[in-house]
Amino acid sequence: MRTILLSIAVLMAVPTPPAGWTHFRGTPALTGVAGTAPADTLRVQWSVEAGESVESSAAIDGGVVFVAAKGAGLLALDLATGRKLWTYAIPGEGVGESSPAVAAGLVFVGDLKGTVHAVDAGTGRARWTYKTGSEIKSSPVIADGKVLIGSYDGNLYALVAATGTLAWKAVTEGPVHATASVVDGIAYIAGCDEHLRGIRVSDGQQVLEVASGAYTGASPAIVAGRAYYGTFDNEVLAVDLAGKRVVWRYQHPERKFPFYASAAVADGRVVVGGRDKLVHCLDAKTGSALWTFATQARIDSSPAVAGGRVFAGSNDGRLYVLDLKDGARKGVFEAGAPLSASPAIADGRLVIGTQDGRVYCLR
Repeated sequence: MRTILLSIAVLMAVPTPPAGWTHFRGTPALTGVAGTAPADTLRVQWSVEAGESVESSAAIDGGVVFVAAKGAGLLALDLATGRKLWTYAIPGEGVGESSPAVAAGLVFVGDLKGTVHAVDAGTGRARWTYKTGSEIKSSPVIADGKVLIGSYDGNLYALVAATGTLAWKAVTEGPVHATASVVDGIAYIAGCDEHLRGIRVSDGQQVLEVASGAYTGASPAIVAGRAYYGTFDNEVLAVDLAGKRVVWRYQHPERKFPFYASAAVADGRVVVGGRDKLVHCLDAKTGSALWTFATQARIDSSPAVAGGRVFAGSNDGRLYVLDLKDGARKGVFEAGAPLSASPAIADGRLVIGTQDGRVYCLR
């Protein structure tokens, strides 16, 4: 009996929120939960003109913001002041939605030509590059000394983080748009081939496959043995990873629009924005709707949760601050341009980029 209880405790354990924000959605599990929260009333600490458009989300580590912008490449900014520390140029179309990840003194990002870049976090100098077969919109995730990143050539790549050498690549049946979430040595990808796959990080072998029933652009958040993600068939799914089955599906009773943004999972709640202009909050156990909040445009920005509040960007040019319990509006920041990038939160500050090329730091 004690063994069973211990197993249940391990399954239901929720990861501790991070001090930094080193990956898309904060950590390799992609939960979208921050360890520190901004002030109750958001104020602009600084803003920087970064490039033509910022569609990827920032990484924050060691007091430095790493952000990618079209037309400018990869930038390092001082978190306290916004001072530009260095710029790493990326030729061609540059970076689209791929968000930087930071580990062991290196910053990793993919570009629209299909190249993965590893850059020295202190100097901005190239350490290595690796060319895939097509464009990259997936964000890199660092696990077990490997960089995991998807490409539109249909593969999930594992590259040795220190050298860029190919460790393995796992073939899927469609473009790998979403970012892999990694928990307990397994990388989970919700794909354009309508399947959730589990790939073993050590050797690239597939250990799980569950049919989603629809094309998926969102990345799965993994909490307490379940994967949560939305689809282009207007649903949000919860998948039991041990049982290899979908345990619930949520669809708004009236508004039938895709879920492109990735979910945040905190305090037994799943929060996700939809192209129906709504922020949806669902019970993580049952999938039942707890509340919705209406914005004025579609939501492709993935929400973040910190200090009992939801921070959600919208294409209406506003960042909304909502109460996690009931969805009540606690504040709003007028960015003045669509927000498709997702907020990154660390050290009591929130960083987000806009489609007109500005990066804001709020606290």
